[in-house]
Amino acid sequence: MADLSQFDPNSVGILSNNIFGLPFNEEDAKLVLLPVPWEVTVSYSNGTARGPEQIFKASFQVDLLDPDVKDGWKKGFFMREPDKHMLLRSDYLRKEAELYIKFLTEGGDIGDNQFLKKTLVDVNTGTKVMNEWVYNQTLALLNKGKLVGLIGGDHSTPLGYYKAIGEKKGDFGILQIDAHCDLRDSYEGFKYSHASIMYNALNEVPQLKKLVQVGIRDYCEEELDFVENNKDRVTTFFDKDIKEAQFEGESWKDTCDRIIAALPQQVYISFDIDGLDPKLCPHTGTPVPGGFEVAQIFYLFKRLLASGRQLIGFDLNEVSTSHDEWDANVGARVLFKLCNLLVMNNE
Repeated sequence: MADLSQFDPNSVGILSNNIFGLPFNEEDAKLVLLPVPWEVTVSYSNGTARGPEQIFKASFQVDLLDPDVKDGWKKGFFMREPDKHMLLRSDYLRKEAELYIKFLTEGGDIGDNQFLKKTLVDVNTGTKVMNEWVYNQTLALLNKGKLVGLIGGDHSTPLGYYKAIGEKKGDFGILQIDAHCDLRDSYEGFKYSHASIMYNALNEVPQLKKLVQVGIRDYCEEELDFVENNKDRVTTFFDKDIKEAQFEGESWKDTCDRIIAALPQQVYISFDIDGLDPKLCPHTGTPVPGGFEVAQIFYLFKRLLASGRQLIGFDLNEVSTSHDEWDANVGARVLFKLCNLLVMNNE
C-alpha cells in the first residue's frame, strides 16, 4: 500500500506524482487508467490523440474533495504513460487517412487508385491491431484485480476493452453519453471508425446485451433505422426528445430514472465528451450544438448507482487539445468523477 502519511491532499499537486497529483504507483492503485493515443479515423478535427497527456497535465488543478465520494482517491488512481509507439503509429496512419478522406470528399473514386486502396487496407489493419492491443492490456489489468478506466483518443479506442470486460464480468450494458449514435456499419470505408464503435461492439461483444444512448443529436438515416430495428438491444434518448420533455415539465430526475430503467444490472459508462454542451468541449473532434451540463450527467451517474446497479468500467473519449487547455480541464474533472464512482461502487 502507498504511504499517505506525508501526503497533503489540500496542497498543490506535485508534478512528480501521478494523475491528480496522487502518490500512487500501478501496483498500489485500485484503479488503473489506460491512455490510448489514437485518432486515425477522425472525420473532422484532429487533436484527440494527445488528449490523454493533456488531461494528465490538467488533472493537477483538480481538488481532491468530491462531495459525492469522500476520500475515493485514497483507493489509488494511477495513469500509465501514453504508449509512444501507438502515438507514432496513429500520427502516421492519420496522415494517410487524411489524404484518403480528402479524395473521397472531393468526389473521387478509389476504384483504380492503387495508393488509396493500400491506404484503406493499412488503416483497417492498423485499427485492428490497436483493438487487439487494448484488449490485451485491459484483460491483463482485469486479471490482476484492477479496476480499469480507458482514456482516448477518439471513440474507436475502447472496443478491445469491451471485449475484455465482457469476458471477465459477463453480461452487461453500456450507458453511452454522446452527440452521435456511432452505429454506422463502417464510415468512409473504415471498419473500425470512431463512427462505428457501437455497431462493432453490438456485433463483436456477445456479452453486451443492451446499449442505452443519451444525448444523441447528430445521426444519419442508416443509424436511425438500426435503432428502430434493434429495440431489444438499443434504446436511444435523443437530445431533442429529452429537451422537449423538459420544456413540457418533466424533471431531470424523472428523465434519469427512465434512462436507468433501460439498463441491466452491470453497467459500463462510455463517455464521449461531445455529449456535453460544446461550450465545455469546443475543440472535440465533432462538436454539435445542444448537449448537457456536466452537473446533469453527474446527477445521472448518481441516480444510476443509487438504483443498485453495478458500475464495472468506463472510457472517456474525444477530449482534444487546445491552446487554453479548457477541454482538458473539463475532461480532467469528468475523469475524476468517473474514477471516484467506480472505486466507490466496487469497494
